[in-house]
Amino acid sequence: MQVLLKKIYFYRFIFYNLICTFAALKKNTQTITVLNASKNTLSLKSIFLDFKEITKAGLAISVLFSSIAGYLLGVDSDHPFKWSVLLVLSIGGYCMVGASNAFNQVIEKDIDSLMDRTKNRPVPSGRMSPKVALLVASLLTILGIVLLYTINAKSAMFAAISIFLYTSIYTPLKTVTSLSVFVGAFPGAIPFMLGWVAATGEFGIEAGTLFLIQFFWQFPHFWSIGWFLYEDYEKAGIFMLPTGKKDNGTALQIILYTIWLIIASLLPVLGFTGQLFISPIAAVLVFLLGIWMLFYTVRLYKLRTAKAARTLMLVSVSYISLLQIVFIVDKFLR
Repeated sequence: MQVLLKKIYFYRFIFYNLICTFAALKKNTQTITVLNASKNTLSLKSIFLDFKEITKAGLAISVLFSSIAGYLLGVDSDHPFKWSVLLVLSIGGYCMVGASNAFNQVIEKDIDSLMDRTKNRPVPSGRMSPKVALLVASLLTILGIVLLYTINAKSAMFAAISIFLYTSIYTPLKTVTSLSVFVGAFPGAIPFMLGWVAATGEFGIEAGTLFLIQFFWQFPHFWSIGWFLYEDYEKAGIFMLPTGKKDNGTALQIILYTIWLIIASLLPVLGFTGQLFISPIAAVLVFLLGIWMLFYTVRLYKLRTAKAARTLMLVSVSYISLLQIVFIVDKFLR
């Protein structure tokens, strides 16, 4: 009976948070509608679109894929696959990433208004007030941590650490030093290993290896973004590139960190990463993926153009997704 009551209270809490988030967005949209009487009236579509933008849905889903991959790699006979855990991990993971993005947009509302890429976001454009965005971020934080806590305490702890590092350290450092990318690589690398922790309840060499792979991946990915959006970032005084310039020094560091990424991704084939391992065939595929990405880093070094940097960014996104797919397929085919 006590277990049933706890479940009822838990789901009531989740439902209450979702209602509060929806109400906050609805209230915000109503306010904007009153202030802009000539525009369309309140609709569920406008609420959904604002929620999608404030949480950066595309990025959140991409990050969520890493968590799901980590979970699938972690399940085994001792830790069997559960659809309920996967569902909670997915919702909780989205809340975690969405909260970080919402907090970020509140903190950077003035900076976002200066850049072409971000000036049409809900807060800088005036479609959503900072107070409402802060409320949405806070509710998502609570909901995400509570959901992940139902899986295990470690998952909730790493989620809380990720949100704290992203919003309280990484975001303020972006206008101070290019080392912000290094700091941001820590919360950025958590989702992949979070899936393993959700599956096993443990943080060991396996989760640490998954963390290491995604940690090194952050540098070529975000430096390539910093390269082709250099002028836009410059307007807001944001420092992304390690040398502060689009030069050979930055391009060389992108190459070096890609090499470290390739090495880290091949560690599971060596047999000393615990229960996380890949077959020699999978290792060859992972190595070829690494060479593919390395080719585009060298290409950027030679060309030093925004187009080459954008191409590298797209390749890096494909690389990390394909690597995770190779790891998963290899596990279930062995």
